[in-house]
Amino acid sequence: MSARTIPLSRWLLAVGLLVLVMGLLLFKSRDTLAPAPPAPTPEQSVPVAEAETPGESAAETLPALDSLQQVDLDKAPARRSLDLQHWTTDEGARVYFMQAAELPMLDLQLLFAAGASRDGNLPGLALVTNGMLNEGIEGMDSGAIAAGFERLGAQFSNSSHRDMALASLRTLTASEKLQPALDLFTRVVTRPTFPQDALERLRNQLLASLQMRLQSPAALGSEAFWAGLYPQHPYGSLPTGQADSLALLTPDTLETFHQQYYTAGNAVIALVGNIDRQQAERIASRLSSALPAGPAAASIAEPDPMEPRHEHVVFDSQQTHIMLGQLGISRHDPDYAALYVGNQILGGSGFGSRLMEQIRETRGLSYSVSSSLIPMEAPGPFQIGMQTRNDQVELALEVIDATLSEFVAEGPTQAELVRSKRQIMGQFPLSTASNDAIVSQLGAIGFYGLPLNHMQLFLDQVEKLTVEDIRAAFQRHVHPDRQLIVTVGPEPVLEEVEAVDEVEPTDNLIEPEQMVEPAP
Repeated sequence: MSARTIPLSRWLLAVGLLVLVMGLLLFKSRDTLAPAPPAPTPEQSVPVAEAETPGESAAETLPALDSLQQVDLDKAPARRSLDLQHWTTDEGARVYFMQAAELPMLDLQLLFAAGASRDGNLPGLALVTNGMLNEGIEGMDSGAIAAGFERLGAQFSNSSHRDMALASLRTLTASEKLQPALDLFTRVVTRPTFPQDALERLRNQLLASLQMRLQSPAALGSEAFWAGLYPQHPYGSLPTGQADSLALLTPDTLETFHQQYYTAGNAVIALVGNIDRQQAERIASRLSSALPAGPAAASIAEPDPMEPRHEHVVFDSQQTHIMLGQLGISRHDPDYAALYVGNQILGGSGFGSRLMEQIRETRGLSYSVSSSLIPMEAPGPFQIGMQTRNDQVELALEVIDATLSEFVAEGPTQAELVRSKRQIMGQFPLSTASNDAIVSQLGAIGFYGLPLNHMQLFLDQVEKLTVEDIRAAFQRHVHPDRQLIVTVGPEPVLEEVEAVDEVEPTDNLIEPEQMVEPAP
C-alpha cells in the first residue's frame, strides 16, 4: 500500500464516523428540535381516554374497501334510489321530474311527437324544422343565440329522429344564470323565426349529405332496408329527405309544422337537477304556456306485414354490406325484456355473442357482426348487420340463418343467460349515474307512456327471466324464414359453397368501415 493511499483512507473513515455521530445526535433530539404544536385551548382539549393514535382519524372517515375477491358476482349491484315524480300542466304537457341536489345544475329535455314519421309528403320537414329552432328568434340570429347561451355557461342541443324531436338545456341553477337561460331556451323552442338565409344554408348541407350517401354502401343499405321493411309507412322514408322534397321547404311550411306538432299537448317535459318541486312546477308551467296550444299527435299506424325477399344494391366495392331483419316490437310489448336479453346474447353484446362467435371467431368471415332490437312507437325493426368479402356473401348468409334458426329453436344456454344478466345488471347503474342520463330515461318514459317505475320493473323482469322465457319470446316474434335481406356490393356471382358445418376456420378478418346506425 502506497504512502499516499493511507492518509486518504483514514480521512474518508474519519468523515464517515463524523456523519454517523451527527445523525445519531439528530435522531435523539428530534423532539426538541421540531416545533411543538400549540397548546389546546379549553374548548380544544382532548381527554386522555379519547386521544387518537396516529392514523386513527383517517381510518374512521374513509369507507372500508372490499377486496375484489370478496365481491359476490352473482348478486346484482346496488341500484340508485330515484324519487321520480309526474304531473300534467294545465295546457296538457306531461312533466317528469327528479330532484338531484348533488350538483348546482339543471338538465331539461323537451320532447315532441314530431319526428320524421310526421313528414307526410315532404320528407325532411321534421328534421329541418328541428334544426332551424336555434337559427333565429326575434332580435337574435344563430350567432347571438349561441353567444347568449355561452355567456350564461348553458348548453343547448336539439335533434330529430323517426319518432320524436328533442330540445335540451343544461344550465347552472344559480338565480342569475337559471332564469336568463330558461328565458332564452323558451324563446328558441316556442318562437323560432325560421330565417330564409339559414334555411338555404341547412338545405345545402342536407343536399351535400345526400350526395355523400351515394358513396357510402352502409348508408345505401340502411336506406334500402328501412324502405323495404316499411313500404307505404311513415318509418320508410329517409329522415333527411330527398332533393325534390327539400326544394319545397319554405319558412311558411316550417312554421306550419311547428304550430301543429310543437304544441303543449304534444310535449313531454323532463327535468332533473338542483331544484325543488315548486320550482319544477313553475318552470314546466312557463314552458307549457309559451308553447302553441294544441293536442297530442295521433298514434303512428301499425306497419303492414312484410313479404320475405332479397334486395341487392349494386355498388363497386371489395366488400359487400349485409343487412337483414324483420318487423320487431313496439316499446309497449310485454316481451320487451325477454327479447332485449335474448338479443344481447345473440348479437347485441359484441364479443362473446353467438353471431360474433360463428361469423368472426370460428370462420373469420367479418371483422364484426351485430344484431339490434329497436322498439319504437309502432313496431320497430329487428336487424342483423355485417360486411364481408364479395366471394363470401352466400356463406355468411348461411351462417347467419343457421345461427338465428338454432337460437330461435333452442334459446340461450343457462350459462349465456347468467352472463348476460350479470352484464346488464352491472351496466345499468351507468344509466342513472349522471343527471343527463336520468333526464334521458325520464324523457323516454314520458314519450312512450311507460310506468313511472319502468326502470325498476325492467330490472325485476330481467332478473326473473328463464331460458324458456327467452326461447318462447323469440319464437313468437322472430321468424328466420321471413326475413328481408339487403346486400350492397358488386353484382353477385353465385357459386357453390360448402355446408356450414364443414367450413374450416380462417383468419381473413375484414376491417370495418364506418357503419350507419338507423336513427331510433
